[in-house]
Amino acid sequence: MSTLSVPLTPELEKFINNQVKSGRASNKADVVRRALTRLSEDEAVEMILRAQKEIADGKGLRGDLRKLAAQI
Repeated sequence: MSTLSVPLTPELEKFINNQVKSGRASNKADVVRRALTRLSEDEAVEMILRAQKEIADGKGLRGDLRKLAAQI
């Protein structure tokens, strides 16, 4: 596991400290790991929703998978 040093605004530092004090996180690193995990999950959901919209708009790929792969 690697360590990363990131400058924080006073507001973010206060938020992180409050998360630890309230017991919602075990330590500061836990707060940051949870935030990054949430960001990753949000981006995955956004990609799925975008793909669903493309399919609904008729922009999805159709046909034989082997032929489609050969075109790419």
